[in-house]
Amino acid sequence: MFDYFFGLLSHDVGIDLGTANTLVHVKGRGIVIREPSVVARHRKTHQVLAIGEEAKKMLGRTPATIEALRPLKDGVIADFDATEAMLSYYIRLVHESGRLIPRIPKPRVVIGIPSGVTEVERRAVQEAALSAGARQCFLIEEPMAAAIGAQLPIDDAGGVMVVDIGGGTSEMAVISLGGIVLNKSIRIAGDEMDEAIIHYVRLKYNVLLGERTAEDVKFSLGNAHVSAFENQVKYMVVRGRDLESGLPRSLKITSDEIREALMPTLREITSAVADLIEVTPPELVADVLERGIVMAGGGSMIAGMSKLMEDETRMPVYVADDPMTAVVRGCGMVLEDEQLLKRVRVVGGLR
Repeated sequence: MFDYFFGLLSHDVGIDLGTANTLVHVKGRGIVIREPSVVARHRKTHQVLAIGEEAKKMLGRTPATIEALRPLKDGVIADFDATEAMLSYYIRLVHESGRLIPRIPKPRVVIGIPSGVTEVERRAVQEAALSAGARQCFLIEEPMAAAIGAQLPIDDAGGVMVVDIGGGTSEMAVISLGGIVLNKSIRIAGDEMDEAIIHYVRLKYNVLLGERTAEDVKFSLGNAHVSAFENQVKYMVVRGRDLESGLPRSLKITSDEIREALMPTLREITSAVADLIEVTPPELVADVLERGIVMAGGGSMIAGMSKLMEDETRMPVYVADDPMTAVVRGCGMVLEDEQLLKRVRVVGGLR
């Protein structure tokens, strides 16, 4: 009875709780929140000062009394209190309305999680969601959510393969008959690409870049194949600290240099995909060869990434429509279909 009552007065939500960004899908309304997974709070009192984009602006710029942190690391919760505060804020935000009858923030929540997490890490996500105000929390593995969001035929006997490159983890899975047949999760993704750019510039130019600068460079110049920018070389001026003099320094870097910096990290991801294909049953490999590999997540948007994946796996590769939102759209679609939710949710943990 209470479940029915709360169902009338709250919005059910699907959440892609990502290392870099958090997206929220509200049942019947679509994606309403796309914010960085960053929380700013007072160091001693732990009072939350900002969440999302406002908090991200503070990264690397805070005084001693304030800390700006990313509460998730490698796809799992690194700071429980900050994660709970962030989820609670977003759940309250989607229930704000000017209606005569106020909404009560007690939703059913579906959250996408990496496929390689432990039982303890799963329970931490569920506990954070329930503490943040959810009345029920269901977990779904990100490759499955991405496949559903990309509208792939997951119930068919023929296999489909999904590669989801996020901020903290890269997920890859072969799906058939509504379930994951084989999967692999590696903690190498967007964050490691940023670190690779910082490391490359430090070694080559003796200049230290900030994390936000490295991320901007990745978005602007990041590429995985020589043909990514139609054989043209792009340039960008970046500013950092000269490690020899300690003074600020500007330098011009090229897209070719950034490709060189990213290539070791990108090849680790493509090698993991190739390793998964090697152990996939022959019938499913034939299906994947016919249908192609579908890529999702922010990492798939790097120019030439699909071409590199094709070269490494010798299979056709496609990027999903709006790859950044594939997981959260899948979580939203699962909310609409009770039978699908029962089939694909991760069993175990809290209810």
